[in-house]
Amino acid sequence: MTSLSRHIPLVVLLGSLAAAVPAQAQEFKAGFVNTDRVFREANSAKAAQAKLEQEFSKREKELVDLGNSLKAATEKFEREAPTMAESQRASKQRALADQDRDFQRKRREFQEDLSSRKSEELATVLDRANKVVKQVAESEKYDVILQEAVYINPKLDITDKVIKAMNSANGGK
Repeated sequence: MTSLSRHIPLVVLLGSLAAAVPAQAQEFKAGFVNTDRVFREANSAKAAQAKLEQEFSKREKELVDLGNSLKAATEKFEREAPTMAESQRASKQRALADQDRDFQRKRREFQEDLSSRKSEELATVLDRANKVVKQVAESEKYDVILQEAVYINPKLDITDKVIKAMNSANGGK
């Protein structure tokens, strides 16, 4: 048998596989979900945002008031410093520095707490969104659903379906 005749079955097999690929490619179904939109538009995401605002608004107001008070005290010190005795000026300067350190620490703690809680709430929303995406994918027979892409054809975007399903399930929670 010549080497050419040994390769003919392989060529036929490759040709038949190549012919079958376009048929399979047409059956492949892909979708895309814009998680940023889900975080902005889903009722559960809006509820989480409102919960965070309510939970942290008092501390935020206290920080703003403390910052304004510190600013006013610093401005008053700068106006009065030239007429103060050296020991009084040094003492007042130390007190202002201590207040500023305390303010900075409280502000940092606030930001860390807010960031941590926001991550917890977004994780809950994302978990719910992923479950809904999976349900949509299974019910509509998607092969793949992407959450990030450089470019996506708008006809593949199923974000509206996901948001609608999230909002209708359990009152959007």
